[in-house]
Amino acid sequence: MAKQKNITLPDIIMSAEMWSLCIGIIMIILGIYICANPITSIVALALYIGIAFMVTGAGYAFSSVSADIGWGLFVGLFDIFIGLILVANLGITAASIPAVFAVWCLAVGIIHIVRSIRSYKSMMPWGWTFTIGILGVAFSFLIMAHPMFGAFTLTTLIGLYITCYGIFSVIEYWYLSKLNA
Repeated sequence: MAKQKNITLPDIIMSAEMWSLCIGIIMIILGIYICANPITSIVALALYIGIAFMVTGAGYAFSSVSADIGWGLFVGLFDIFIGLILVANLGITAASIPAVFAVWCLAVGIIHIVRSIRSYKSMMPWGWTFTIGILGVAFSFLIMAHPMFGAFTLTTLIGLYITCYGIFSVIEYWYLSKLNA
């Protein structure tokens, strides 16, 4: 009979340690690549959004069939249809991402401004909320006036986040290696 190895805490830490290092290096490289290649990155984002719609739609469709929910099947098939359109027209999808983001910034900015006015009338702190609202509205108009600015901003923010994620994973590796030493 084969002897089973007991897994110890140091084994688990070493495994997590190596994963943190690998993930960190990959994420740093990916983040830098995204920042350096914004057009390619926005097209890839468009592809991922289309695939996400198809996967979500398939999930809705399959779960609705088993639960006998007609609307769920409709939503699932509609999501799959939208996902196929998005993937089939990556250029248009990529070009529309900044516009969608601009509309979102405008809506959120207006909501923040309204909330800040309500807070002001209620004698509650309102300054930061108002400032964020104004910045959101201004940012949305800037993106609408210059869509490429929006595309570059989105990909840069995504790239910076992924790079930071990678850096923190490498730091985690360093911390875990100190624990194991």
